[in-house]
Amino acid sequence: MIELRSDTFTLPTAEMLAAIACASLGDDGYREDPTVIRLEKMAAARLGKEAACLMPSGTMANLACVLAHCPPGSTALVGDQSDFLIYEDKGLAGGAGITIQPLATQPDGTLPLSSIEEQFSKAKAPGIAVLCIENPHSLCGGVVLPNEYIHTVARFVHSRGARLHLDGARLFNAAVKSGISPAEIVRDSDSIQFCMSKGLAAPVGSMAVGGAEFIEKVRVKREMLGGNMRQAGVIAAPGIVALEQMVERLEEDHSNARRLAEGMARIPGLEVDLGTVQTNTVVFRVTDPRFGCRRFIEAARWRGLNVMDFQRGRLRAVTHYGITAQDITEALRIMEQVLEEDFDA
Repeated sequence: MIELRSDTFTLPTAEMLAAIACASLGDDGYREDPTVIRLEKMAAARLGKEAACLMPSGTMANLACVLAHCPPGSTALVGDQSDFLIYEDKGLAGGAGITIQPLATQPDGTLPLSSIEEQFSKAKAPGIAVLCIENPHSLCGGVVLPNEYIHTVARFVHSRGARLHLDGARLFNAAVKSGISPAEIVRDSDSIQFCMSKGLAAPVGSMAVGGAEFIEKVRVKREMLGGNMRQAGVIAAPGIVALEQMVERLEEDHSNARRLAEGMARIPGLEVDLGTVQTNTVVFRVTDPRFGCRRFIEAARWRGLNVMDFQRGRLRAVTHYGITAQDITEALRIMEQVLEEDFDA
């Protein structure tokens, strides 16, 4: 089975498995796990921040950061196409007395500065506490936000006494694509979330990163959300390997995604916006009127290819560790076969 449905479907490397087997362990709830402590220091240093906190998931990391930024009664601004709003929050922030205010997301993943300014101009006390942006932007196809845009937005929200949170689930993909270091991308961000279990190929886990005082608040929220873990070094150990060994190879995923997208663009019945294929994500449509998303997904799966429904009549394919150039060739062959066989039926 060629798994292009999600870059979380990867097998840990032999080095990761070995690291798990020999990891030094302790109770992370009491800050006693040496492997977790090592990973947190490494993650903070990579992003040029003071501290980091290991989280079970990116969903929990984002939520804990928002909760830590926002006193009850305050507002968090988020994109209306953000993963946080569409997939993650599920009303939990509202239950903590926080208002989640969506802003229209542009096709390039940005939130217009004019819209941000408008929200601040009409906000009432206690006001807007945090603006959340996403880079790369998942629902916009994995596009990378311009670095100057991030810094401009940060300067504005800081001038209004608010904070900037960056959902960087695939932050290192953005860094590899742009040629800009992760630390420079997040330079003006007050908090960051990045996943170790996506392109970096670790089995599980995400990191919340920021200032030391802020991260202590995040730890409190993590405990409140049920995220404290005991011998969490078995999660941290492959995360260390991911940061040491799996960043530079992300370019291979990007190359495979571009090759896949260009091949799909030549297949009658498929439509791909090549301009959005910037990292390891390919968003596409099946344009033949006889095919709905579900029919195409099921036909491809039957032939050994997994892709996923991606809302609004779109499908998504994601390249990742373990997907080779040969797999891309086979995936394109399967897609052609699905359309050709059904055309002849």
